[in-house]
Amino acid sequence: MTALIEIEGVETGYGRVKVLHGLSVELQEGANIGLFGPNGHGKTTLLRAVSGLLRCWSGSIRFLGQEIANLSPRRIVEMGLIHVPQGSRLFPELTVGETLALGAQRKEARPEQAKNQEQVLAIFPKLRERWRQRVSTLSGGERQMLSIGMAMMNHPRLLLLDEPTLGLAPKIKEELAVAIHKISAEGVPLIVVEQDVEFLLDLTSRLFLVSHGVVERSIDSEHPLGHEDIMQMYFGH
Repeated sequence: MTALIEIEGVETGYGRVKVLHGLSVELQEGANIGLFGPNGHGKTTLLRAVSGLLRCWSGSIRFLGQEIANLSPRRIVEMGLIHVPQGSRLFPELTVGETLALGAQRKEARPEQAKNQEQVLAIFPKLRERWRQRVSTLSGGERQMLSIGMAMMNHPRLLLLDEPTLGLAPKIKEELAVAIHKISAEGVPLIVVEQDVEFLLDLTSRLFLVSHGVVERSIDSEHPLGHEDIMQMYFGH
């Protein structure tokens, strides 16, 4: 299998504080991977480095065979690597329709805007219902759907999702999980950061435990873990 993205020995952080200590992971074509682990140990930092929002101090990030470490976020987006960060980063005064239109930034995505929009509305039917509503009137779950919908408007070749179900009520979380499965079924590869390991096992082919800025363990989804195993991985014996 050909690697879609290869991350090797990445070190980076904030100010003088190093967060990633030579982290390495890769994603093969046609697969999804999940990242989990304690908060503050580097999962979000890794996604920020991959998408160009944070400068790499050392190491390599190759996407589709091309080195992208420290390229500008705009160039990385143009290549089709799209990042949906934690929390809402939407314009509250825009409507749902206006927000989705704003999402089609890539040159390759613009000619497919109408097609991509229908795909998004099929995956997230609530967005069709809320089409003329302002973002400020949406629930937290609907805003997350809209954030992912914006990313899909860019016709991604790889989609990074940072804790997409964080803070959502169980029913909304379930709806969003179904939608993310549909995105995967459409052929969009995913790297998903999530604390819900069962959700990741159902969605991805391989999981990586990120702890203290490195990958401590990889897990094949064909060999699921019990609750005690997960607790031991998080907290030790």
